[in-house]
Amino acid sequence: MQTEIEVKYLDVDLADIRNRLQKIGATLEQPMRLLRRSLIEEPHHKAKHGFIRIRDQGDKVTMAYKQRDDEFAMHGTKEVEIEVSDFQTTVDLMEAAGWPVMTYQESKRETWRIGEAEVVLDEWPWIKPYIEIEAPSEELVKKTAQELGLNWNDHVLGSVDVIYERDYPDMSVRGIIDIKEARFADPIPPEFLGKVKEQ
Repeated sequence: MQTEIEVKYLDVDLADIRNRLQKIGATLEQPMRLLRRSLIEEPHHKAKHGFIRIRDQGDKVTMAYKQRDDEFAMHGTKEVEIEVSDFQTTVDLMEAAGWPVMTYQESKRETWRIGEAEVVLDEWPWIKPYIEIEAPSEELVKKTAQELGLNWNDHVLGSVDVIYERDYPDMSVRGIIDIKEARFADPIPPEFLGKVKEQ
């Protein structure tokens, strides 16, 4: 599996980040677009802090297995990914094979590149925008953050659920992974407010 080396910067002003990216010569690869994803987490996946993700990225659809060996390490997430032909057909195939989807999630993403580093601007329901910097090495991740004028000490490690945990400290679930549907138009889930949703 491939190791992801990345950090996050939270609560950013997207216009400011775009301006910084342009100033350092970064190239806009994909403008802001809607992403759809469905996650599958069987007991043996959960035991290894892993899950299967089917994601419509706008220009392509992928299926990946992601495993977090260390949630709070810059290189703690491993991934193997393939491209598939259709989002819903892949979801249907997995469910027909006995691996039902546990959550459907929407987000928005804009992708920039500067050399070998990728910078993505992310928006998710119910939290402020953030960016991710990913590169082949820790040194290049740090160099890119510095070129953007970001304080290295402000970076955050981990999945998007780290942000939900910070913003909703009273939630009664692990994070957005435990919400059946997460759409921009939906209200904040009661589970994020410390309430258990009635069945």
